[in-house]
Amino acid sequence: MAAGVFAPGHLGELTQIVPFELADGVLAETGVVQRRLRLLPSRVGLYFVLAMGLFPATGYRGVWAKLTAGLDALCPDLKALRDLRRRIGAAPLKALFELLAGPVAWPRTPGVMFGRYRTVAFDGCRSIKVPDTPRNRAWLGKLNAALGETGYPVIQLMTLVETGTRALIGAVFGSPADGEITWARKLLGLLDETMLVLMDRGFDAGEFLRALAATRAQFLVRLTSTRRPPVLRRFPDGSVLSVIGGVQVRIITASVTVTCHDGTSYGDSYRLATTLLDCRAYPADALIRLYHERWEHEIAYLALRHTCCTAGSCDRTTRPASSRKCGHCWPCTRRCGSPSPTP
Repeated sequence: MAAGVFAPGHLGELTQIVPFELADGVLAETGVVQRRLRLLPSRVGLYFVLAMGLFPATGYRGVWAKLTAGLDALCPDLKALRDLRRRIGAAPLKALFELLAGPVAWPRTPGVMFGRYRTVAFDGCRSIKVPDTPRNRAWLGKLNAALGETGYPVIQLMTLVETGTRALIGAVFGSPADGEITWARKLLGLLDETMLVLMDRGFDAGEFLRALAATRAQFLVRLTSTRRPPVLRRFPDGSVLSVIGGVQVRIITASVTVTCHDGTSYGDSYRLATTLLDCRAYPADALIRLYHERWEHEIAYLALRHTCCTAGSCDRTTRPASSRKCGHCWPCTRRCGSPSPTP
Protein backbone atom coordinates (compact mmCIF):
# COMPACT_ATOMS: atom_id res chain seq x y z
CA MET A 1 0.00 0.00 0.00
CA ALA A 2 1.25 3.47 -0.84
CA ALA A 3 1.75 6.23 1.73
CA GLY A 4 0.43 9.75 2.17
CA VAL A 5 -2.19 11.06 -0.24
CA PHE A 6 -1.68 7.98 -2.44
CA ALA A 7 -2.76 5.55 0.34
CA PRO A 8 -6.43 5.25 -0.79
CA GLY A 9 -5.30 4.24 -4.27
CA HIS A 10 -5.51 0.45 -4.31
CA LEU A 11 -7.86 -2.47 -4.98
CA GLY A 12 -6.84 -4.77 -2.18
CA GLU A 13 -5.49 -8.05 -3.54
CA LEU A 14 -6.49 -7.01 -7.07
CA THR A 15 -3.75 -4.37 -6.89
CA GLN A 16 -1.43 -7.23 -7.90
CA ILE A 17 -3.19 -7.21 -11.29
CA VAL A 18 -3.26 -3.40 -11.56
CA PRO A 19 -0.05 -2.39 -9.72
CA PHE A 20 0.90 1.22 -9.04
CA GLU A 21 3.43 1.26 -11.90
CA LEU A 22 0.76 0.15 -14.40
CA ALA A 23 -1.74 2.72 -13.11
CA ASP A 24 0.86 5.51 -13.32
CA GLY A 25 1.85 4.35 -16.80
CA VAL A 26 -1.64 4.53 -18.32
CA LEU A 27 -2.26 7.89 -16.63
CA ALA A 28 0.97 9.28 -18.11
CA GLU A 29 0.27 7.75 -21.53
CA THR A 30 -3.17 9.38 -21.69
CA GLY A 31 -2.02 12.72 -20.22
CA VAL A 32 -4.18 12.60 -17.09
CA VAL A 33 -1.45 12.89 -14.42
CA GLN A 34 -2.07 15.86 -12.10
CA ARG A 35 0.06 18.93 -12.77
CA ARG A 36 0.48 19.51 -9.05
CA LEU A 37 0.18 17.06 -6.18
CA ARG A 38 -3.38 17.18 -4.89
CA LEU A 39 -5.12 15.67 -1.90
CA LEU A 40 -6.81 13.42 -4.49
CA PRO A 41 -4.10 12.53 -7.04
CA SER A 42 -4.95 10.94 -10.38
CA ARG A 43 -3.77 7.48 -9.32
CA VAL A 44 -6.29 7.50 -6.48
CA GLY A 45 -8.94 8.61 -8.97
CA LEU A 46 -8.20 5.68 -11.29
CA TYR A 47 -8.52 3.14 -8.47
CA PHE A 48 -11.65 4.92 -7.23
CA VAL A 49 -13.34 4.56 -10.63
CA LEU A 50 -12.33 0.88 -10.82
CA ALA A 51 -13.72 0.33 -7.33
CA MET A 52 -17.01 1.90 -8.45
CA GLY A 53 -17.19 -0.85 -11.05
CA LEU A 54 -16.57 -3.49 -8.40
CA PHE A 55 -19.25 -2.05 -6.09
CA PRO A 56 -21.97 -0.73 -8.44
CA ALA A 57 -24.68 -0.59 -5.78
CA THR A 58 -22.57 1.53 -3.43
CA GLY A 59 -22.51 5.34 -3.39
CA TYR A 60 -19.42 7.52 -3.56
CA ARG A 61 -18.93 7.56 0.22
CA GLY A 62 -19.40 3.81 0.45
CA VAL A 63 -16.82 3.14 -2.28
CA TRP A 64 -14.38 5.54 -0.62
CA ALA A 65 -14.92 3.76 2.71
CA LYS A 66 -13.94 0.44 1.12
CA LEU A 67 -10.76 1.99 -0.30
CA THR A 68 -9.79 3.56 3.04
CA ALA A 69 -10.82 0.73 5.40
CA GLY A 70 -8.13 0.53 8.08
CA LEU A 71 -6.69 3.93 7.15
CA ASP A 72 -6.99 7.12 9.17
CA ALA A 73 -8.48 9.03 6.23
CA LEU A 74 -11.43 11.40 6.08
CA CYS A 75 -13.95 11.10 3.24
CA PRO A 76 -13.82 14.05 0.80
CA ASP A 77 -17.08 15.78 0.02
CA LEU A 78 -19.20 14.39 -2.81
CA LYS A 79 -18.31 17.24 -5.19
CA ALA A 80 -14.59 16.47 -4.80
CA LEU A 81 -15.16 12.79 -5.60
CA ARG A 82 -17.40 13.68 -8.56
CA ASP A 83 -14.76 16.07 -9.90
CA LEU A 84 -12.07 13.43 -9.39
CA ARG A 85 -14.08 10.93 -11.42
CA ARG A 86 -14.62 13.44 -14.22
CA ARG A 87 -10.96 14.46 -14.22
CA ILE A 88 -9.87 10.86 -14.86
CA GLY A 89 -12.07 10.47 -17.95
CA ALA A 90 -12.43 7.33 -20.07
CA ALA A 91 -9.04 7.26 -21.84
CA PRO A 92 -6.98 5.72 -18.97
CA LEU A 93 -9.59 2.99 -18.46
CA LYS A 94 -9.58 2.15 -22.18
CA ALA A 95 -5.77 2.01 -22.20
CA LEU A 96 -5.75 -0.12 -19.05
CA PHE A 97 -8.15 -2.67 -20.48
CA GLU A 98 -6.16 -2.94 -23.71
CA LEU A 99 -3.08 -3.77 -21.62
CA LEU A 100 -4.88 -6.31 -19.42
CA ALA A 101 -7.02 -7.99 -22.09
CA GLY A 102 -6.04 -11.22 -23.78
CA PRO A 103 -6.15 -15.01 -23.37
CA VAL A 104 -5.08 -16.12 -19.91
CA ALA A 105 -4.85 -19.93 -20.14
CA TRP A 106 -1.85 -21.97 -21.18
CA PRO A 107 -2.55 -24.16 -24.25
CA ARG A 108 -2.41 -27.34 -22.17
CA THR A 109 -5.11 -26.09 -19.75
CA PRO A 110 -8.14 -28.45 -19.98
CA GLY A 111 -11.11 -27.05 -21.87
CA VAL A 112 -9.20 -24.28 -23.62
CA MET A 113 -8.17 -25.92 -26.91
CA PHE A 114 -9.92 -27.84 -29.67
CA GLY A 115 -7.15 -29.68 -31.43
CA ARG A 116 -4.50 -27.06 -32.03
CA TYR A 117 -6.94 -24.12 -31.85
CA ARG A 118 -7.80 -21.93 -28.87
CA THR A 119 -11.59 -21.57 -28.72
CA VAL A 120 -12.97 -18.03 -28.48
CA ALA A 121 -16.41 -16.57 -29.07
CA PHE A 122 -18.08 -13.39 -30.28
CA ASP A 123 -21.34 -12.23 -28.74
CA GLY A 124 -23.22 -9.04 -27.97
CA CYS A 125 -25.17 -7.80 -24.97
CA ARG A 126 -28.00 -5.28 -24.94
CA SER A 127 -29.24 -5.68 -21.38
CA ILE A 128 -27.15 -2.93 -19.72
CA LYS A 129 -29.42 0.07 -19.18
CA VAL A 130 -28.41 3.67 -18.54
CA PRO A 131 -30.52 6.53 -17.14
CA ASP A 132 -33.11 8.02 -19.47
CA THR A 133 -31.56 11.49 -19.91
CA PRO A 134 -31.69 13.67 -23.03
CA ARG A 135 -27.96 13.33 -23.64
CA ASN A 136 -28.01 9.53 -23.29
CA ARG A 137 -31.00 9.33 -25.63
CA ALA A 138 -29.20 11.49 -28.20
CA TRP A 139 -26.22 9.13 -28.13
CA LEU A 140 -27.86 5.71 -27.76
CA GLY A 141 -31.48 6.23 -28.79
CA LYS A 142 -34.04 3.67 -27.63
CA LEU A 143 -34.92 0.20 -28.84
CA ASN A 144 -38.34 -0.57 -30.31
CA ALA A 145 -40.76 -2.49 -28.11
CA ALA A 146 -44.21 -4.03 -28.48
CA LEU A 147 -45.94 -0.89 -27.19
CA GLY A 148 -43.60 1.70 -28.70
CA GLU A 149 -40.08 1.89 -27.29
CA THR A 150 -38.11 0.63 -24.30
CA GLY A 151 -38.11 2.58 -21.07
CA TYR A 152 -34.36 3.16 -20.90
CA PRO A 153 -31.52 3.56 -23.41
CA VAL A 154 -29.20 0.54 -23.52
CA ILE A 155 -25.54 0.13 -24.39
CA GLN A 156 -24.57 -2.35 -27.11
CA LEU A 157 -21.60 -4.25 -25.73
CA MET A 158 -19.64 -6.58 -28.02
CA THR A 159 -16.87 -8.76 -26.64
CA LEU A 160 -14.46 -11.46 -27.70
CA VAL A 161 -14.05 -14.07 -24.94
CA GLU A 162 -11.77 -17.04 -24.34
CA THR A 163 -14.42 -19.71 -23.76
CA GLY A 164 -12.28 -21.95 -21.57
CA THR A 165 -11.75 -19.24 -18.93
CA ARG A 166 -14.38 -16.59 -19.87
CA ALA A 167 -11.55 -14.05 -19.95
CA LEU A 168 -12.14 -10.97 -22.09
CA ILE A 169 -9.84 -10.63 -25.09
CA GLY A 170 -11.46 -7.47 -26.47
CA ALA A 171 -14.51 -5.27 -25.96
CA VAL A 172 -16.22 -2.40 -27.77
CA PHE A 173 -19.50 -0.67 -27.06
CA GLY A 174 -21.84 2.05 -28.31
CA SER A 175 -25.25 2.54 -29.88
CA PRO A 176 -27.34 -0.60 -30.55
CA ALA A 177 -28.54 1.02 -33.78
CA ASP A 178 -25.30 -0.04 -35.50
CA GLY A 179 -25.94 -3.77 -35.10
CA GLU A 180 -23.83 -6.57 -33.67
CA ILE A 181 -21.83 -7.33 -36.80
CA THR A 182 -20.72 -3.70 -37.10
CA TRP A 183 -19.28 -3.83 -33.59
CA ALA A 184 -17.81 -7.33 -34.05
CA ARG A 185 -15.84 -6.08 -37.09
CA LYS A 186 -13.95 -3.74 -34.76
CA LEU A 187 -12.57 -6.78 -32.90
CA LEU A 188 -11.41 -8.80 -35.91
CA GLY A 189 -7.88 -7.47 -35.50
CA LEU A 190 -7.56 -9.46 -32.27
CA LEU A 191 -7.93 -12.80 -34.07
CA ASP A 192 -5.07 -14.89 -35.43
CA GLU A 193 -4.34 -18.30 -36.91
CA THR A 194 -4.28 -19.99 -33.49
CA MET A 195 -8.00 -19.32 -32.79
CA LEU A 196 -11.30 -21.04 -33.52
CA VAL A 197 -14.22 -18.60 -33.23
CA LEU A 198 -17.63 -19.85 -32.06
CA MET A 199 -20.61 -17.68 -33.08
CA ASP A 200 -24.39 -17.73 -32.85
CA ARG A 201 -26.77 -17.20 -35.76
CA GLY A 202 -26.79 -13.60 -36.86
CA PHE A 203 -23.03 -13.64 -37.39
CA ASP A 204 -23.31 -15.72 -40.59
CA ALA A 205 -23.36 -12.77 -43.04
CA GLY A 206 -21.16 -13.57 -46.05
CA GLU A 207 -19.08 -10.38 -45.94
CA PHE A 208 -18.42 -10.75 -42.22
CA LEU A 209 -17.34 -14.39 -42.57
CA ARG A 210 -15.06 -13.44 -45.45
CA ALA A 211 -13.45 -10.72 -43.31
CA LEU A 212 -13.09 -13.15 -40.41
CA ALA A 213 -11.49 -15.80 -42.62
CA ALA A 214 -8.99 -13.17 -43.82
CA THR A 215 -7.56 -13.04 -40.27
CA ARG A 216 -6.59 -16.74 -40.75
CA ALA A 217 -8.68 -17.74 -37.74
CA GLN A 218 -11.09 -20.68 -38.13
CA PHE A 219 -14.78 -20.40 -37.25
CA LEU A 220 -17.81 -22.47 -36.26
CA VAL A 221 -21.05 -20.53 -36.69
CA ARG A 222 -24.73 -21.42 -36.47
CA LEU A 223 -26.60 -20.57 -39.67
CA THR A 224 -29.93 -18.80 -39.84
CA SER A 225 -32.84 -20.93 -41.00
CA THR A 226 -33.34 -18.88 -44.19
CA ARG A 227 -29.84 -19.43 -45.58
CA ARG A 228 -29.69 -21.93 -48.49
CA PRO A 229 -26.03 -22.52 -49.38
CA PRO A 230 -25.15 -24.81 -52.31
CA VAL A 231 -24.10 -28.41 -51.74
CA LEU A 232 -20.79 -29.07 -53.53
CA ARG A 233 -19.78 -32.39 -51.97
CA ARG A 234 -20.88 -34.83 -49.27
CA PHE A 235 -18.49 -36.13 -46.60
CA PRO A 236 -18.61 -39.57 -44.90
CA ASP A 237 -19.63 -38.03 -41.52
CA GLY A 238 -22.80 -36.53 -43.06
CA SER A 239 -21.48 -32.98 -43.43
CA VAL A 240 -21.39 -31.23 -46.82
CA LEU A 241 -18.99 -28.88 -48.55
CA SER A 242 -20.40 -25.47 -49.46
CA VAL A 243 -19.46 -21.81 -49.99
CA ILE A 244 -20.61 -18.75 -48.01
CA GLY A 245 -19.31 -15.30 -48.92
CA GLY A 246 -16.61 -16.83 -51.10
CA VAL A 247 -15.30 -18.94 -48.18
CA GLN A 248 -15.33 -22.73 -48.38
CA VAL A 249 -17.13 -24.25 -45.39
CA ARG A 250 -18.42 -27.59 -44.13
CA ILE A 251 -22.07 -27.54 -43.12
CA ILE A 252 -23.20 -29.87 -40.35
CA THR A 253 -26.83 -30.54 -39.49
CA ALA A 254 -27.53 -31.42 -35.87
CA SER A 255 -30.78 -32.47 -34.17
CA VAL A 256 -31.02 -31.07 -30.64
CA THR A 257 -33.44 -32.42 -28.02
CA VAL A 258 -33.92 -30.74 -24.64
CA THR A 259 -35.61 -32.59 -21.77
CA CYS A 260 -36.87 -30.44 -18.88
CA HIS A 261 -37.01 -31.50 -15.23
CA ASP A 262 -40.73 -32.29 -15.51
CA GLY A 263 -40.12 -34.66 -18.40
CA THR A 264 -41.26 -32.27 -21.11
CA SER A 265 -39.02 -32.38 -24.17
CA TYR A 266 -38.70 -30.34 -27.30
CA GLY A 267 -36.31 -30.34 -30.20
CA ASP A 268 -34.87 -28.27 -33.00
CA SER A 269 -32.46 -28.61 -35.89
CA TYR A 270 -29.20 -26.62 -35.99
CA ARG A 271 -26.98 -26.09 -39.00
CA LEU A 272 -23.38 -25.25 -38.26
CA ALA A 273 -20.82 -23.96 -40.76
CA THR A 274 -17.08 -24.29 -40.19
CA THR A 275 -13.85 -23.65 -42.06
CA LEU A 276 -12.40 -26.87 -40.61
CA LEU A 277 -12.79 -28.90 -43.79
CA ASP A 278 -11.01 -32.11 -42.74
CA CYS A 279 -13.85 -34.41 -41.65
CA ARG A 280 -11.41 -37.00 -40.28
CA ALA A 281 -9.43 -34.63 -38.08
CA TYR A 282 -12.54 -32.68 -37.05
CA PRO A 283 -15.57 -35.01 -37.26
CA ALA A 284 -19.08 -33.61 -37.20
CA ASP A 285 -19.97 -35.13 -33.80
CA ALA A 286 -16.99 -33.44 -32.15
CA LEU A 287 -17.88 -30.05 -33.64
CA ILE A 288 -21.50 -30.38 -32.52
CA ARG A 289 -20.34 -31.05 -28.96
CA LEU A 290 -17.86 -28.17 -29.19
CA TYR A 291 -20.53 -25.65 -30.20
CA HIS A 292 -22.04 -25.94 -26.73
CA GLU A 293 -18.93 -24.13 -25.43
CA ARG A 294 -20.27 -20.94 -26.99
CA TRP A 295 -22.60 -20.64 -24.01
CA GLU A 296 -19.61 -19.90 -21.80
CA HIS A 297 -19.83 -16.42 -23.32
CA GLU A 298 -23.39 -16.06 -22.03
CA ILE A 299 -22.16 -16.99 -18.55
CA ALA A 300 -19.45 -14.31 -18.83
CA TYR A 301 -22.19 -11.74 -19.52
CA LEU A 302 -24.22 -13.10 -16.62
CA ALA A 303 -21.25 -12.50 -14.33
CA LEU A 304 -20.74 -9.01 -15.75
CA ARG A 305 -24.36 -8.03 -15.17
CA HIS A 306 -24.46 -9.37 -11.63
CA THR A 307 -21.06 -8.18 -10.42
CA CYS A 308 -20.36 -4.94 -12.29
CA CYS A 309 -23.87 -3.77 -13.26
CA THR A 310 -26.53 -3.94 -10.58
CA ALA A 311 -29.67 -5.52 -12.04
CA GLY A 312 -28.27 -4.92 -15.52
CA SER A 313 -28.13 -1.14 -15.15
CA CYS A 314 -25.70 1.64 -14.26
CA ASP A 315 -27.41 4.51 -12.45
CA ARG A 316 -24.30 6.70 -12.39
CA THR A 317 -24.18 7.22 -16.16
CA THR A 318 -26.39 10.26 -16.62
CA ARG A 319 -24.16 11.66 -19.39
CA PRO A 320 -22.57 10.03 -22.46
CA ALA A 321 -19.11 10.76 -21.02
CA SER A 322 -20.05 8.84 -17.86
CA SER A 323 -21.56 6.02 -19.94
CA ARG A 324 -18.34 5.69 -21.94
CA LYS A 325 -16.33 5.67 -18.72
CA CYS A 326 -18.48 2.91 -17.27
CA GLY A 327 -18.33 1.07 -20.60
CA HIS A 328 -14.53 0.88 -20.30
CA CYS A 329 -14.65 0.23 -16.54
CA TRP A 330 -16.89 -2.87 -16.81
CA PRO A 331 -14.42 -4.87 -18.96
CA CYS A 332 -11.51 -3.72 -16.76
CA THR A 333 -13.10 -4.90 -13.53
CA ARG A 334 -14.32 -8.09 -15.17
CA ARG A 335 -10.80 -8.71 -16.50
CA CYS A 336 -9.32 -8.14 -13.02
CA GLY A 337 -11.51 -10.97 -11.76
CA SER A 338 -10.43 -13.43 -14.46
CA PRO A 339 -8.05 -16.23 -13.51
CA SER A 340 -4.34 -15.75 -14.04
CA PRO A 341 -2.39 -17.97 -16.44
CA THR A 342 -1.54 -21.34 -14.94
CA PRO A 343 1.09 -23.79 -16.16
